[in-house]
Amino acid sequence: MATGTMTLPRFRLDDREGTSLAFPTGRPALLCFVHEECETCNLSMPLIERAHRAFGAGVDVWAIGQDEEGNAKLVERHALTLPMLDDSELRVSFAYGFDTVPTIILADGEGAQLRRFVGFGRDDWRDLFAELARLAGVKAPRVDWKSYPDSRPGCGSRSVEPGIYERLVAESEGSPLRARRIEIAPHDDAVEFMYDQGLTDGLPVVPPTPERVLRMLRGTRRDAQEVVAVVPPNLAPVTVEKVAINAVMAGCRPEYLPVVIAAVEAMCTDEFNIHGVSATTMGAAPVVIVNGPIRQRIGLNMRLGAMGAGYRANASIGRAIRLVLRNVGGGKPGGTERSTLGNAMKYTQCFAEWEERSPWAPLHVERGFAPADSVVTLFASTGESLMVDQTSRSAHQLAGSFGLRLEASHHPKGHGSGDIFVVVSPEHVDTLWRDRYTKDDLRRRIQEVTSRPARALLQDEESGAGLPRALVPEAGLDGLVPKFRSADNIHIAVAGSEAGKFSMILDGWASGATGSMPTSRRIEEVS
Repeated sequence: MATGTMTLPRFRLDDREGTSLAFPTGRPALLCFVHEECETCNLSMPLIERAHRAFGAGVDVWAIGQDEEGNAKLVERHALTLPMLDDSELRVSFAYGFDTVPTIILADGEGAQLRRFVGFGRDDWRDLFAELARLAGVKAPRVDWKSYPDSRPGCGSRSVEPGIYERLVAESEGSPLRARRIEIAPHDDAVEFMYDQGLTDGLPVVPPTPERVLRMLRGTRRDAQEVVAVVPPNLAPVTVEKVAINAVMAGCRPEYLPVVIAAVEAMCTDEFNIHGVSATTMGAAPVVIVNGPIRQRIGLNMRLGAMGAGYRANASIGRAIRLVLRNVGGGKPGGTERSTLGNAMKYTQCFAEWEERSPWAPLHVERGFAPADSVVTLFASTGESLMVDQTSRSAHQLAGSFGLRLEASHHPKGHGSGDIFVVVSPEHVDTLWRDRYTKDDLRRRIQEVTSRPARALLQDEESGAGLPRALVPEAGLDGLVPKFRSADNIHIAVAGSEAGKFSMILDGWASGATGSMPTSRRIEEVS
């Protein structure tokens, strides 16, 4: 039995009728913190109720339950008439600083602690009843103390359970962090621990310490507990905090966080269909394309090697959304991710459009945003490959070369395809613009060059891939079928070094309502 004159924290809680009761009460109070699943609490409940009935005229006797549903069960099981207060948020339990229930505290009318004991002790309860009788000015009731055990240990308070304790600490410290903290042994390697827990993409990650996560959160004005999206395949809600954690692991800097958040929002839309993108055996992955002023501010590469390695912003932003998909959504290889061969872009792929080097409207403006907006666009790609043409001198020739190269996308007989993304290099765009070729001119020329009679696309002895006879279009076998369903399915951006007549083709995955559609989101920057 602990005694002393420590002043206890003030609080206000509702009873089961919704009446709000405040402590201190102005008269002695017995505070009994309990949890329904604890056997020692259930052992103690008849004595707590007995104290209320015997001493309630002079002492407030309250049971303070840690679980809303469990509180009702305790009331019913023990036919309680005393006030049962709801501390299911556990803030009062945390403020009182105990780790075991039942915790029994006797306080005077000003809130000073007179007695405290934890668990069950027969002598503790006998002495407490004598004290309560003195305070209430009544005779203590007869209790068959021999029917009770000498002592019983208590149970863990719900306020110290993993995940709950961290939330309560964060709330008390004014911290925005709520995610469960994992303690590792002092001599364990944090990076190896992350591997062992299955939290990496196969490459080392940066351990997301609270200090690093708090630093990352400075990159956004959004509340850390705001839900950004629901992440397939497990349909798990991801908060700004959890996006920040994965951004730390990916190696991002705080100024990259708004891009990552916008990319996660785009990735988790029905239109983008990240579940289908991940689960297909075809091996698709999200490619992140960034437009607008933020490109320059955070150092995104859009020039030499824009789609390759060596640039932190590009590499870590693309990787961060993949880690969110893996660690929050549960999309892991061998689980719901079923790619036959895999795809290097499943690690990361992010680049920026070099808008200043292009004579054309940038991608985000074509998609309906203002030029001054910073925007992220996601494209589901099954692979990337070069378009090589070092000798075409006119726009007509070069655009024709693009068409011939795109004829082979997925399969030469695979016409009527969905989306494709063409990253035009500066030298190629110079050739096209010399003849004032617009993006729409390039799209039309690609459709023209790739159009083939339906009979040339039929499945035959040379190739089982192609057009089934049952699906011959209305125009008949001599009707022309372009490579892509519409010119609108051809998406174009400019990036890359000023030296080199090489452009990049990003093959798309199934498009439309049953596949994935390119999806854009405005980036909320921190000014």
